Amino acid sequence: MLFMLSACHKQKQPMADAITKRDSVPIMVTRDVSTYISDSGVVRYKIITDEWQVFDRLDPSRWTFEKGVYLEKFNNDLVIEATIVADTAYYYDKEELWELRSNVHIENEQDEQFDTQLLFWNQKTKKVYSDRYIRIRQQKRIITGIGFTSNQDFTNYTIKQTQGIFPIEEEQVTPTDSAAVASDTIQ
Repeated sequence: MLFMLSACHKQKQPMADAITKRDSVPIMVTRDVSTYISDSGVVRYKIITDEWQVFDRLDPSRWTFEKGVYLEKFNNDLVIEATIVADTAYYYDKEELWELRSNVHIENEQDEQFDTQLLFWNQKTKKVYSDRYIRIRQQKRIITGIGFTSNQDFTNYTIKQTQGIFPIEEEQVTPTDSAAVASDTIQ
């Protein structure tokens, strides 16, 4: 009889703990994303990312782009005003605030390049800011400093603690140098 009871007793199946905190699970996970975001029927942004997660129960709620993000910002004529690349990004949807982290690189219409490790973009106030090191490459100079504020088009900006302004030396090609380059490319 004991033998039969022990044979009928099932072993407990190993199981993971149930998810009790709903805020730890994204409501949406999308991979290999290329999408446009519009505002009032006008296309404003293009987003390209490997993975986009939406957490609606976190406080504050947010979209996460932990595998990197590429953004294009358009003007009313659908001309690209700025491109933005970051290793990680968070978008706090209720605040309309972007937090861009690690290897943040921005290019504006004037072909200026902005590089930093942390940048915030408040879409409500249309301001961009950071309290970290920033490097701005313009056509004829590089400006570095700590702390930065700008309009969202990156056309009117201020560096709070300028560390240096460095002229960019233009490479001059002499006729003999250009002839040497041409002969190298022919061979």
